[in-house]
Amino acid sequence: RFARAVGSSRELLRRVKDEVGAPGIVVGVAVDGKEVWSEGLGYADLENGVLCKPKTVLRIASISKPLTMVAAAKLWEEGKLDLDAPVQKYVPEFPEKEYEGTKVTITTRLLASHLSGIRHYEKNMAKVKEEKEKFNRALKVEKGAVDLDPGERDSEASVKPKLEREGKNSKGGRRKREFENEEYYLKEKYDNVIESLNIFKNDPLFFKPGSQYLYSTHGFTLLSAVVERASGHKFTEYMLKIFHDLDMSSTVMDDNEPLIYNRARYYTHNKKGQLVNTPYVDNSYKWAGGGFLSTVGDLLKFGNAMLYGYQLGQRQALAPGLLPGYLQPGTIEMLWTAVPKTEASWSKDDRYGMAWQVVEKKPAYGFCRQPRHYAYHCGGAVGASSVLLILPEERDSGAAAGRGTLMPPKGVVVTVICNMQSISLSKTALKIAMEFEKDKLGQRADKNGSFCH
Repeated sequence: RFARAVGSSRELLRRVKDEVGAPGIVVGVAVDGKEVWSEGLGYADLENGVLCKPKTVLRIASISKPLTMVAAAKLWEEGKLDLDAPVQKYVPEFPEKEYEGTKVTITTRLLASHLSGIRHYEKNMAKVKEEKEKFNRALKVEKGAVDLDPGERDSEASVKPKLEREGKNSKGGRRKREFENEEYYLKEKYDNVIESLNIFKNDPLFFKPGSQYLYSTHGFTLLSAVVERASGHKFTEYMLKIFHDLDMSSTVMDDNEPLIYNRARYYTHNKKGQLVNTPYVDNSYKWAGGGFLSTVGDLLKFGNAMLYGYQLGQRQALAPGLLPGYLQPGTIEMLWTAVPKTEASWSKDDRYGMAWQVVEKKPAYGFCRQPRHYAYHCGGAVGASSVLLILPEERDSGAAAGRGTLMPPKGVVVTVICNMQSISLSKTALKIAMEFEKDKLGQRADKNGSFCH
């Protein structure tokens, strides 16, 4: 049914793999809740000649964040977690904070949208502020909010495209420079998430909570401590329960000691451009923000569960007898709604919701580019890159016109995982999703006797 989409997407992935010099890459696609394609290209273990397969277990990096958010959202629905209470209500070990001499409050809601002011891996506050100021000024110039003379305008307007290029460049720029931060390579084993707070809990905030966006994996470590205390269970144990409920049997902590069948090895390029093994790291300090392992099959299950719950609240005519979603429709809509002040430096369209990157359907002009609403999260870890993208079917596309009741989920879920660091995969995933949607809509047109050429 999707032979054309599979063929074109496979060729796209081969080009991406060859361009960046990645040993292996694995892809999975689900359409309307059913897995229709999963495949591995290249090697999961280059030295031993082990090929990538759909069951290959890889680091999913920051896709760990939306998984962690499911745990927090579940506790919120059960009345066990107040998203707007100070985090000290649950984690008194985290010190109260001040910014510029004034006491400020950090909440779980702010953590989930990267608005807390807690730093990421970069410790140099001046360096981060300088880059953010350059981007914000360039953004104002682009919107016409700042009036400059022609020469100055040319100089300032070039900043934002440069930052965007650096953010997206898979071979260099900020994406590659980020892995120069020493905290990516921690080797210490942390027994619990409370202990791992020691890495950053006494550092100053980069800005007043709620006033700016700064992507922060450490913020999600604090969120995991909140989940642990609100649930009454050790964070790792509670997440394993979540994975069990979602039928994600291959999703586990990125722990070095257990034997994990089908686990891949991880690679990068050295300064000479040679492919090398990445150094040993222990990700116990950041389970919630980037410390899980999974397969494309498990991530498709997760994506379908989120899409199913979301659409239970989006459709008027649903098939009778449907089971409830793992999260309530309004909860997922909250997670997938863009939060103010979360503009991303790497894209004009992207905003951040709660543990999800969100693109809203807000076309600027008629008969020009028409952005679609979708949710995704990409990730980068030592030796790994990943993306999970969920493209819901537009409400006016299918049942469109009221041809009977609907059985969610309706839409395309795509996930791509690679055992090479510093690779941008989000645009690739979107292209793949659009290819499969094109085949799906073509089949629907044929079935209903409507042919358009």
